[in-house]
Amino acid sequence: MQGPARCSFFKALLWALALAALLQLLYLSLLSGLHGRQQRSRYSELFGGRRGEAPGRPSEQQKEQLKRALASGGRLDASGQYRIYTDMLGPPERAGRAPDLVLATHTSLSNLHQLQELVGRWQGPVSVALFAPGPAEVRLATLMLYALGALCGPVRQLVRAHLVCHSGDLAAFPELEDRAEFARLKACGDVFAKLARAGAGRRNYALGANASYPNNLLRNVARGAATGHYTLVLDVDMLPSEGLREAFLALAANLGAEGPPGVFVVPAFEIRHTRRLPGAKAELLQLYQVGEIRPFYEELCPRCQAPTNYSRWLNLPPGSSLNIAYTVEWRDPWEPFYISANSVPPYDERFKQYGFNRISQACELHVAGYSFSVLNNAFLVHKGFKVPSEFHAQKDAENQRNKVLFRQFKQELKLKYPSSMHRC
Repeated sequence: MQGPARCSFFKALLWALALAALLQLLYLSLLSGLHGRQQRSRYSELFGGRRGEAPGRPSEQQKEQLKRALASGGRLDASGQYRIYTDMLGPPERAGRAPDLVLATHTSLSNLHQLQELVGRWQGPVSVALFAPGPAEVRLATLMLYALGALCGPVRQLVRAHLVCHSGDLAAFPELEDRAEFARLKACGDVFAKLARAGAGRRNYALGANASYPNNLLRNVARGAATGHYTLVLDVDMLPSEGLREAFLALAANLGAEGPPGVFVVPAFEIRHTRRLPGAKAELLQLYQVGEIRPFYEELCPRCQAPTNYSRWLNLPPGSSLNIAYTVEWRDPWEPFYISANSVPPYDERFKQYGFNRISQACELHVAGYSFSVLNNAFLVHKGFKVPSEFHAQKDAENQRNKVLFRQFKQELKLKYPSSMHRC
């Protein structure tokens, strides 16, 4: 082959190679774009239509936030046993004041439907930590959290949602085969109704042989979203009295930050039937008189709430303003529900399942020098009487294991607070 012909051949070859490379890059770009569109369309295909709500900005924001939360891979807790995804729905749309009173709660999927009534009663910032004990539950939890954020205005406006699962599980985008199962979720009520059906008949803590409900880890995760605020940590199947948030913030503004550290105890009760849940103290007193209301844990462990001094509290006349009624000394095994600054010691995350998880934290508050002031017109109501027959079979064995851990915990407090005169 002569020189000019050889040169032309190589030029043609180079052009062909360049064209092939260009076509390959174009193909990869188109393929990547198609994959991205498929990922972006997954949720819109799953939740294609919304009754009474045009698709728009809130839904897109929820998708993008969930993608970011999932892409992070979460973080591991201190033990390395659990994976934590924070702010699955992003920050709430409704901006709060500073400081505010954040209601922090925790649940598994079986009780997540309780969030609807809790958010409706609270009307303020809520932080919820949701535990999913296995891959199937993680997948379902991811879908249901997105559905709540996309279809429920109050959730989108007020709730920060966090997912906790075992460290070996990873939350991921839902698959399109889930579409048929969720095609009927058109409105907020549909989502909560599905959650209620899924949780019907399940018992608390009954998660299976290889799963333990990490109560205190979940409480700490929920509290973590309340930095700089006051917090009220309670179980998801409890309701606070109406107007508690606004009334407490007014009280806190009047008290200021002077004096020793303290917490504000909110007396807790149980109600037999949930058709009529009291909002004000006057209503609660009426229900108490006819036996529909009783002190929390009255049948299971009356000593666990005795220092609240229910007889004294019940004899205080109901009023329109919230104030400190009296201050009491902590004593074992009191486990009060309380409002506090978010700077109080965290819950010890070694306590799981049933027993000593809240007592241990109250014990540390006592040793650390916190006072316990009972509020006069505020209260909490647990839905249903707590009776022994409703607990899971392993309750007593779990309680004994945590009792041993509690003894160790009390010895550790002596080293942590060597100058304290308080013991528990």
